[in-house]
Amino acid sequence: MAKGFFAAVLPFLDGSTAFSVGPAVQIQQATTSALKLAAQQEPTLRKVSVEASGTPVATSLAVGLVAGIACSALAKGAAVRRTRHNSQRAAVALRANPTATCQTSMGTFKVELYLDQMPITVSNFIDLAKTGFYNGVHFHRVIPNFMCQFGCPNAKDPFSPRAGTGGPRDGEFPMADGSGKMVPRRNGGNIPDEFAAKLPNEPGTLSMANTGRPNTGGSQFFINVANNSFLNWYDTSTPSKHPVFGKVIDGYPLIEKISKVRTRQDCPVEPVKMVSITIDGA
Repeated sequence: MAKGFFAAVLPFLDGSTAFSVGPAVQIQQATTSALKLAAQQEPTLRKVSVEASGTPVATSLAVGLVAGIACSALAKGAAVRRTRHNSQRAAVALRANPTATCQTSMGTFKVELYLDQMPITVSNFIDLAKTGFYNGVHFHRVIPNFMCQFGCPNAKDPFSPRAGTGGPRDGEFPMADGSGKMVPRRNGGNIPDEFAAKLPNEPGTLSMANTGRPNTGGSQFFINVANNSFLNWYDTSTPSKHPVFGKVIDGYPLIEKISKVRTRQDCPVEPVKMVSITIDGA
């Protein structure tokens, strides 16, 4: 019993392999090792002096002493691991959200992406931006005092009659939160609905466009230029459900300017192109 106990405990305590010799010597080595460790870690035990003679009393004392030290060390180790885990979680929570710098043919604006609250939707956007999906795409629908819509690949032709009907290819994309998880795009490049954070469709926010049916959001989104609370996914006054995943933090007047350009059937007469989107922090 003592041999099995020591064999399990001592490698954890000090890395020793005490059981390459006979039982009596093993107990002596184990006891000596335990006492040294006790003296180092527990100041109250520094006055304790035990002679490991191999007698039943000494053996019993050694087993009890090592057991006590082992329990103490295990408890301390668990506490350290919990502290380290909690610190890592806190660091993730406190990490700044990524941003997207959007350069258009009319100027530049910057967006904070709510990765902390909308990880799937933001990861989808980041993947599309980083792969150049949005480069050369035009705003295909703008309405003053309402919103500016963007993100359809068919809108690389600014006057395409199919603008507003497209999305990315089916496949998958990586989560940008460092989890390593992959998320699928299916049925026309659509991602799972993420009705998680209750973020309002207010001026400057980016919100996912969809067909009104579940899981039909892909690459298209719109930027609100009014308080469009009826579009909130948690507003039951209408069937519209459009989750917000970011907000313009610099250059919002440009968005209002885009929303007021001259249009024909809501499509800008003079095309407004997205030249590039640069992601920082992810």
